[in-house]
Amino acid sequence: VQLQASGGGLVQTGGSLRLSCAASGRTFSSYFMAWFRQAPGKEREFVAVSSWNGRTYYADSVKGRFTISRDNAKNTLFLQMNSLEPGDTAVYYCSAGSGIIWSEMVRPNRYNYWGQGTQVTVSS
Repeated sequence: VQLQASGGGLVQTGGSLRLSCAASGRTFSSYFMAWFRQAPGKEREFVAVSSWNGRTYYADSVKGRFTISRDNAKNTLFLQMNSLEPGDTAVYYCSAGSGIIWSEMVRPNRYNYWGQGTQVTVSS
């Protein structure tokens, strides 16, 4: 699976961005698809996940502000980010994995494939 993330940019506090992740290769619909982010000097952290059957889960820090969705027909994953805060500034990565146990889906090392990342910067 090859992943290509896009949609990042510079936005003011309270603004919105929509990230996209285009997948190619194997059967997109059978994978767990997730977004992670990494700020300078910090570890990569879980943001949101969409399982193969559409179940979703969010980090507490983004719950109610971010929405993950997927279009299996177009092999594309999305992350709608609203009410952005300076603390959301990071490089955002999309990832794909299979055979993931639901309790482990927040762990980066459970994902086999990663996109190149897209920078999101929120100014105060």
